[in-house]
Amino acid sequence: MPKTSARLLALLSLLQARRDWPGTLLAERLDVSLRTVRRDVDRLRELGYPIAAVKGPDGGYRLGAGADLPPLLFDDEQAVAVTVALQVAATTPGNGLAEAAARALTTIRQVMPARLRRRVDGLRVTAVQRPTSRPAAPVDGGTLLAISAAVHAREVLRFDYGDRDRPPRRAEPHHVVTWDGRWYVVAWDLDRDAWSVFRADRMAPRTPNGPRFRPRPLPADDVATYVIATFRGSTDGAWPCQGTVLLDLPAATVARYTRDGVVEDLGPDRCRLTLGSWSWPSLAAAVARYDADIEVVGPDALTDAFAHLAARCTRAVAAAGTVRRPAGTAAGTVS
Repeated sequence: MPKTSARLLALLSLLQARRDWPGTLLAERLDVSLRTVRRDVDRLRELGYPIAAVKGPDGGYRLGAGADLPPLLFDDEQAVAVTVALQVAATTPGNGLAEAAARALTTIRQVMPARLRRRVDGLRVTAVQRPTSRPAAPVDGGTLLAISAAVHAREVLRFDYGDRDRPPRRAEPHHVVTWDGRWYVVAWDLDRDAWSVFRADRMAPRTPNGPRFRPRPLPADDVATYVIATFRGSTDGAWPCQGTVLLDLPAATVARYTRDGVVEDLGPDRCRLTLGSWSWPSLAAAVARYDADIEVVGPDALTDAFAHLAARCTRAVAAAGTVRRPAGTAAGTVS
């Protein structure tokens, strides 16, 4: 029995590592017969894992998303990464997820093996926000999820706003953004027949959502330009260099470290960032600090600045590899 359990965990780990697995390759990796693989897949399905059969010359399997959350399997590095992320979420004020993150952290720690628990207990991470001119307004995590779902589904959002004694509002939500530490929703206000920017912390979505809608064109080149114009009254006084990039990070993560910029949610692990600076190289360096894969939307000057910065960093690395010594002594390297 222990051998079978260990094999099931190994099979699950393989299915999580890539999208599609031919059955014969799984059998080879697990050193079992194809019949045993089929039997183990059936056992995992009984435990709640949604494993679909994939058509092909040899057949295969794919681990998909189900209606319920089955038990998860993490390797050591994944467990440490999840623990650190949950600590950050649990200690970040105003994100609406602190309590849930703290409970998730406790749950994961309880099921960790002793060797791994000792390792993560040595990691104590606390998120400290930069002082701002105003305190961040807490937003319930469920509210953000409901709004984001309406944005992606292009469904009319029905919600109470501020005073609950007033009739519910109706709007076509287009973008979820952050500005100066607060969450906002850029939407077409159906009641006022105009574009509006709503504070997410004042919104209480109602269910069900309204009908689907066809997105209207923004009254600006992009959402960042519109938001900046809305809060500043105009685009005058903006940074002399302003650019937009796509980052492979959640909008909530980027927003914690962004003051004078616009962050747009594009999905669970992707966002659009519009930022300004006094020069193009400094703007490129400011974006690079987020430590994520970057796709430049524009302008071309920002792309050129990244190339310039990359060349400069390459020269710095090359120079650091050689230690200059006085004449007559042997040159050496530092590690």
